Amino acid sequence: MGKETEYRKYLKPSALAKISNLELKAKFVVEGFMAGLHKSPYHGFSIEFAEHRQYMPGDDIRFLDWKVFARTDKYFIKQYEEETNLKAYILLDISKSMDFSFRSMKKQSGLKKIFGKKSADDTSVTKLEYASYLGASLAYLMLLQRDAVSLATYDTEVRKFIPPRSSNVNLKYILKELSGVNPVGNTGTAECLHRIAEKVTRRGVIIIISDLLDNQEEVIKSLRHFRYDKNEVIVFHVLDPVEITFLDGNPVRLVDAETKEEIYSKPYDVKNEYAKTMERFIKNYKDACISNNIDYVLLTTETPFDIALLKYLNKRSKNY
Repeated sequence: MGKETEYRKYLKPSALAKISNLELKAKFVVEGFMAGLHKSPYHGFSIEFAEHRQYMPGDDIRFLDWKVFARTDKYFIKQYEEETNLKAYILLDISKSMDFSFRSMKKQSGLKKIFGKKSADDTSVTKLEYASYLGASLAYLMLLQRDAVSLATYDTEVRKFIPPRSSNVNLKYILKELSGVNPVGNTGTAECLHRIAEKVTRRGVIIIISDLLDNQEEVIKSLRHFRYDKNEVIVFHVLDPVEITFLDGNPVRLVDAETKEEIYSKPYDVKNEYAKTMERFIKNYKDACISNNIDYVLLTTETPFDIALLKYLNKRSKNY
């Protein structure tokens, strides 16, 4: 394994979960990922040129325009407009359904035998834990690129909204918020996305990280709301592998994480129909996103982070 790809073996969620400090975790993911890139991902992200102004004593000579000097024999400074920075809004679903993992499900009585030989270590983080350091890594990346970044957390209400700023202080606010999220509420993705859309006064990049377990038609309408306002939208659809494949084995008691409603099920009897339902569920979101020029990225909590970030950067690179 070459040096450029060797770091990837450390980017498994189960390994990163052992790193307690969210800031170090985000830094590790981003810097490790960047080490494998041949081309700088920063091109096109930084502050855009606005106009020239005459040089004044004390100005940074790095911003002198030597081409203008060659033509005019006068010193001019390239002025940049900070407001032209990219603004990225990370919208994180912190509802109770996100507090799910193969590990937590296995803890329920009687499930250990059902899962057979597959170890819970293969997927040792909840969807919310996975989503939180995906969000942290994206925030860290945006700040490295001198872009302004915002975080909004929601369940049935928008619980926190940190306005977009391109400062290390804002990054600390975001990481602190991510470290303290408490998944207790039900899901209200569609309504909350509409509310957040009203807060976004200037076009930017909207990054949604959620399991999207809500009224699908209404969620799709809320995604269109962002596109109607000319924002670029990226959806990271985070699911646990067991939510896609379901179970094998003996009858089980299934408990809704949000409503606590219980049903008894024989996995063998419902597995095929469940798989078809999930396939339609995922396909509906994917097709709706494609038709609305929204980037859709399906992730399971066993997906290495280099893959998640690579898809994100590939999407960005198409615009520059």
